[in-house]
Amino acid sequence: MDENALKERLLEENQVFRKLFEEHQKHEKKLAEFKGKTYLTDLERLEEKELKKRKLALKDKMYLLMRDFQKSL
Repeated sequence: MDENALKERLLEENQVFRKLFEEHQKHEKKLAEFKGKTYLTDLERLEEKELKKRKLALKDKMYLLMRDFQKSL
């Protein structure tokens, strides 16, 4: 099963994966807002850095779930 098909299946079947994915997308949207700005305040730069860390942690958790699910097939 390819990565996209695996993600789609987990989004449909796994509530934990779906929650992680939705939170990841929320962070992605906020980071896109920051990228659209010409200037970031110090607070916004700090928030951007934290969002990137959280987003990466969420991605790691999603990939672990994907790996475990694929092993169970």
